[in-house]
Amino acid sequence: MNCCKYPIIFCHNLTFAVMAESKKVLGLMSGTSLDGLDLALVNITEANDGMHYEIAAAETIEYDQKQRDELTNAKMLSGERLFELHHKFGVFLGESSLKFLQKHQLSCDLIASHGHTIFHQPANGFTTQIGHGAAIAAVTGITTVCDFRSIDVALGGQGAPLVPIGDELFFGMYDYCLNLGGIANISFRKNLNRIAFDICPVNMALNYLANACGQNYDAEGKIAASGKLNTTLLDKLNALEFYRTPYPRSLGVEWFNEYFLPVLNASTASLTDKTTTVTHHIAKQIGDSLTISDNKLKSTLLVTGGGSKNKFLVQKIQENTSVQIIIPDEKIIDFKEALIFALLGYLRINNHKNTLATVTGAKKDSVGGAVYLMA
Repeated sequence: MNCCKYPIIFCHNLTFAVMAESKKVLGLMSGTSLDGLDLALVNITEANDGMHYEIAAAETIEYDQKQRDELTNAKMLSGERLFELHHKFGVFLGESSLKFLQKHQLSCDLIASHGHTIFHQPANGFTTQIGHGAAIAAVTGITTVCDFRSIDVALGGQGAPLVPIGDELFFGMYDYCLNLGGIANISFRKNLNRIAFDICPVNMALNYLANACGQNYDAEGKIAASGKLNTTLLDKLNALEFYRTPYPRSLGVEWFNEYFLPVLNASTASLTDKTTTVTHHIAKQIGDSLTISDNKLKSTLLVTGGGSKNKFLVQKIQENTSVQIIIPDEKIIDFKEALIFALLGYLRINNHKNTLATVTGAKKDSVGGAVYLMA
């Protein structure tokens, strides 16, 4: 491992200047970590000097245990029951949007909803995010964009990651953009193209272990910091075939359940030592991924997502790379994905490309998202 060459920088002033005219878009994001629904009301402006944004308000509505169980077990439902949940979750998204707007005394021109991923099998030609856009539009009376991934999958792409278009337009001043959510994904420019791919499970794995320890998550990485590295388990995790797959590539809960969990559960290490080892594994895979880019020697790495609050994990990532880690304002940490889905909705409604073939491996760039128009 490399020693830390650069200090970790905490930056609290990332929002660009906002122009005089803007479109107000409410971005909704429900991630694989099942923390809750992220909502961000974003003022987006398209000007001669590029795209500009301002987050007017943002918050997370935590899921209760019943909702977590419903979303976790949705993949086991019959077709009829899954579509029932699809509608029910859409109503929840719509009602949550209205409450959010009323609470903050705000209005919006558009809702852009990621929904919640139940199936992601691009190799088989499909991906499924529940939370029906028609229900959101009907409940709120606001034009809604949803189902952002399907057209890219139909074009032979991975349908993921979608965030890199936002990295390009909003955070292009950084050499790398790393998101530490349920899954780690990275985005950077290489040979004048935006490249991105999923790296490995993060909170999907760490929360699984924390739950087994009686915790919702490993706060600040304290569980991992208290354990010992199990090199046998580490070697087996690092040997998983996915990590030798060239990009573009994406991960879903199916891969996690079929390949990652069996290795983890077969280990005789304690839960604490497993948490330590998985944290080292994540840092190693991220460090390896950072070597792919042709960026300059002294590169900057913007780190967002819930995992950026895991101090032990961030420390281990820094030990595996010489890049300068930058931790942004907490609003960006927590709501970057909701922010960028607001951007995706804005681009879709204006018929601008919002999905990059260089990222997903699709036949061509596309304008992704199903639109439910309201008069």
